[in-house]
Amino acid sequence: MSFRPCIDIHNGKVKQIVGSTLNDAGDSAVENYVSDRDAAYFAGLYKEYDLPGGHVIILNSKDSEYYGASRSQAISALHAYPGGLMIGGGIGPENAPEFLAEGASHVIVTSYIFEEGRISYDKIEKLVASVGADRIVIDLSCTYTDGAYHVTTNRWQTVSDETVDEALFDRLGGYCDGFLVHAVDSEGRSSGVDGDLIRILAKAKQEVCYAGGISSYDDIRRIVDIGSGKVDFTVGSRLDIFGGSLGIEEIIRCIR
Repeated sequence: MSFRPCIDIHNGKVKQIVGSTLNDAGDSAVENYVSDRDAAYFAGLYKEYDLPGGHVIILNSKDSEYYGASRSQAISALHAYPGGLMIGGGIGPENAPEFLAEGASHVIVTSYIFEEGRISYDKIEKLVASVGADRIVIDLSCTYTDGAYHVTTNRWQTVSDETVDEALFDRLGGYCDGFLVHAVDSEGRSSGVDGDLIRILAKAKQEVCYAGGISSYDDIRRIVDIGSGKVDFTVGSRLDIFGGSLGIEEIIRCIR
């Protein structure tokens, strides 16, 4: 398992937000932390610590007045750590090759592959034809509702009919190199990890990264235990470089 760091960009700034509060109306969100440093700084830091496989997420929609600024920040991060970061946010077959050419190791996709609340395999195949399955990570960030974990789309604002389970991993596994899953109900709240979701993620045959609610080193050790050492993770709001109390070096020691 690995620690995979993150760079979340909203309104042209590196931020940590409460994920479930993201709203396209007014480009608003509840903020835990807003950095005065740019995305390239954090990418350089992750490169210095030799932490590949982190993700850069553009949180603004393509229609937002801030999208251009957020995209520029994201590109600067990819340039600062070529091949070391994935990128997500508004990804489709028309722009995925462009981000890979700018230095992303993978593109992360959610909303593009959904149609009327269900996964469109025709759309997935178009994306695979564009960049290859080995350069795709599918984001299955989810919320618990109606007795199951339902995938959320549209930057976590829309609940789909698809549920996160071993069968979904098996259906999608041939179209991607791995999965990224935010526990939307916990994201940005430092309320502890979702053990039930982590148990499901451990059943995936591909690499999978969990995010959401990590508040202590003990939470990281729980991921190691519950996930049987197979589930990667990211730390957001609790990371010391984002105003929290968890240090990168100590996090690395927890898993090595």
